[in-house]
Amino acid sequence: MPGKWWQTLVLLALLGLVAGCGSPSGASRTSGAGGKAALAQVRLGYFANLTHAQALIGVARGDFQKAFGNVPLKTMIFNAGPSAVEAIFAGELDLTYIGPSPAINAYVKSKGQAVRIVSGSAANGVVIVARKDSGITRLEDLAGKRLATPQYGNTQDVSARNYVLKVLKQPLKEQGGASQILPIANAEQLGLFKSAQLDAAWVPEPWGARLVHEAGGVVIEEERNLWPRKNFTVAVVLVSTKFLEQNPDAVMAFLKAHVALTKWINAEPVRAAELVNGEMQKLTGKALKKDVLADAFARLSFSTDPFPESIQQFAEWAYALGFTKEKPELKGLVDLSLLEQVQQEGAPR
Repeated sequence: MPGKWWQTLVLLALLGLVAGCGSPSGASRTSGAGGKAALAQVRLGYFANLTHAQALIGVARGDFQKAFGNVPLKTMIFNAGPSAVEAIFAGELDLTYIGPSPAINAYVKSKGQAVRIVSGSAANGVVIVARKDSGITRLEDLAGKRLATPQYGNTQDVSARNYVLKVLKQPLKEQGGASQILPIANAEQLGLFKSAQLDAAWVPEPWGARLVHEAGGVVIEEERNLWPRKNFTVAVVLVSTKFLEQNPDAVMAFLKAHVALTKWINAEPVRAAELVNGEMQKLTGKALKKDVLADAFARLSFSTDPFPESIQQFAEWAYALGFTKEKPELKGLVDLSLLEQVQQEGAPR
């Protein structure tokens, strides 16, 4: 009967509508031409660090999953930036919270092709701490001293070497001078402070606060005061260029959640710090003591501004110090077009 084929057409149309309604706005499908297949998942990386507060909170509360709708969010926890970069290069990670140095290295290594910084995340939160009986009361006193940094060539190591060599104009011991910059893991610095084997440390939070509260250290300066705008980036959002080009709506959905999280952290710093500390305990098995947490969190600034001038400056210092062989050309690394669109649509910063 003619009614049967008509009923079949209606049923197929209804099924099509239902399938369409199940697609999350802005996150489920790639945006390239040619009607590409639905996005299977979004893979997000981050560290169990205070500087990755938006990630810790956004994953715990479900902010990012809500932003992506029915598209599953897969999270990956990293201990260091190079590991996250390798995951992006291998096509196993779409976007990640990361420090500026590995972001720069990824851009340079891929000849400007593989990654883009689409937002800032955290700034500042780096301190210079002196052992209380070291005789160091100001930055000038670092000359001739034993100064620890977290890792050879990392962001704090580059800053410390630039300051001692270029500002204080003090050659290092390996250059025939008296000053020593010693790359030592943050956790090991505590014991060396207590045994007077170190004079000072140029470290990120919460390690600076831990040196103060657990090893009797004294903060002689915050690194932010050495920068023209009193701000420099310590964490950014890095996205695979391929993912960005194929899925701008998914990146936009993520940025909307990231912007809202940044605003909430700044409006509720005490609650935010407690939630971050709880998530760090779940991931690492350890929580920060309340006094350490309060000091460390207060020295951090959470902002979507990646402070591009500081990224460029870090790259130039690394080149001048011999960590990179080619003069940095970072034009194109920072792409804030989607972030600006989010902000123009009324999302608070």
